Amino acid sequence: MASSSDRHARDSDDDSVTGIALGVVQDGGSWQVTRLEDAALASLDDAARQVRALRAEGPSFGLVDVDHEFFVILRPGPSGMRLMLSDATASLDYDIAADVLDELNVDVPDMTDEELEDTDPWGEGDMAILEDMGLPAGVLEIIVSEVDLYADEQLQSVAERMGFGDEFERHLPDS
Repeated sequence: MASSSDRHARDSDDDSVTGIALGVVQDGGSWQVTRLEDAALASLDDAARQVRALRAEGPSFGLVDVDHEFFVILRPGPSGMRLMLSDATASLDYDIAADVLDELNVDVPDMTDEELEDTDPWGEGDMAILEDMGLPAGVLEIIVSEVDLYADEQLQSVAERMGFGDEFERHLPDS
């Protein structure tokens, strides 16, 4: 994994942010996975707009893997947006992560680079975000705590446990 010092100022230029953003819809017992535009990697508002634009009768949510460093799960709905951020420390280097914390009314951690290097990442937000669709909060907490995995590997675990692992994998680079 890249160190936090490798991440500084990456999302000031959207072209330098890599990863994958996917929209997922559960429609009548089957899963539909759609790749979102790359702008969703750097903008929470854009990611939410794109997930809302997925037209389906079933529930929908977004999975955003940013630079393989962290991920965001977002679930816009009529009563607001539910959010989960896999690594709160990413908010020090990425606007989208800071925007998630802002939406959650959680302060961005105040850490020096040295403190950051000695700190394990931690998740923030709604760990029960996908519970009604088959992923218990405790399982998501375990996936988030697997700090030896890259974000895309963590999201692959989410997809496999929810039953759309093959659909998810088709959207990964080199798949």
